[in-house]
Formats: sequence, C-alpha cells, structure tokens
Amino acid sequence: MYLSGADQTLVKLLVAGPFGVGKTTLIRTLSETPPLHTEEVMTQTGAVVDDLAGVRDKTTTTVAIDFGRLTLPGDLVLYLFGTPGQKRFRPLWADIARGALGALVLADTRRLSDSFEVMDIIEEAGLRYAVAVNAFPDAPTYDTDKLREALDLHPDTPLVLCDARDRDQSVDALISLVSHVLAHTPQQGP
Repeated sequence: MYLSGADQTLVKLLVAGPFGVGKTTLIRTLSETPPLHTEEVMTQTGAVVDDLAGVRDKTTTTVAIDFGRLTLPGDLVLYLFGTPGQKRFRPLWADIARGALGALVLADTRRLSDSFEVMDIIEEAGLRYAVAVNAFPDAPTYDTDKLREALDLHPDTPLVLCDARDRDQSVDALISLVSHVLAHTPQQGP
C-alpha cells in the first residue's frame, strides 16, 4: 500500500524499552504493513551478556531495529522504529533516534528499574516520551500513582497501562505519546 503525498503529517517515533519488554510485539500488533524486524535466535554466547532475569522464556532478540507504519485518522502517519534493548546495541540509538519526535517507552513491573537507563538515553536525546506499562500474565499490577512514583516520572509525562498484544490498547498508548508530543511542538504558521 502506497501513501499519497497530499496533506499528511509524517511522524517518526521510537518504541523503546529494556530487553524483553515487548517492543517487537507492539510494533507487530500496530503495523498496517508487514513489519520489518531484525529478530534473531539468542545464542549461548549472548547468554553471557544478556540478563534473562524476568524473561527466562525469551528465545529471540532484536539486533538492530523493528519498523512498522500506522496511519491514524486525520492523515497522521506514524513511522515506528523499535530500538534494541541490550546495552551492547546502544551505539545504534543515535542513528535510530535521528529525526524522531518522541518515544514510547515500554516498561515491565517485574523489572521497573531496567527502564531508567532507557528513559535517561531518551531524555539526553531531548525527546518527549510517554511510558506504557506492558501487562504480562505473571507481572504484579500496581495503580498508576504508584507506578509514576516508582518510575520517578515528571507530572507531565503520560503513563498508560497496556497489553502490547492488544491493538486498541497499543493504539491508545501511541495516542497518548502523539498527543504529548504535539502539545509541546511549536506550531508553524503559514
């Protein structure tokens, strides 16, 4: 499916978060085109450097990016770039983030502290972001006030709960991010 070039707003967004938090799943759930992914089977060599605590059943990992596209009403076209979650792939982040207007940070209540490094990288890049706490079947649940406090979020930073496998919840998470980004983007006059 090709996009006509007329009257569309094109937005590049990052889908970020620590290793095994559901970034690839969220992009697969949302993309209206077959998503591009660079997911590979994890090896014994990687087990030495990848902390599998909380994600013991994980057998694959993103080694570069995931990419998907979603068109929202009003001709808003979102280009979704999923970042790799492991520290060894951090050198790719600057290139992936170039031109992005914001980031959706996925978090996991079983490993909330793993999100701090990702949020730091995004803040250092000067990007606006929203946090979506991904629901895993065995993860503890908390109300949003407790999560906001635990993640030390600025009061202005959107925080939503979602299941990355659920399209409606994932769209709602992206809408919270896009609304946040657009509310803080200077409007250009004619």
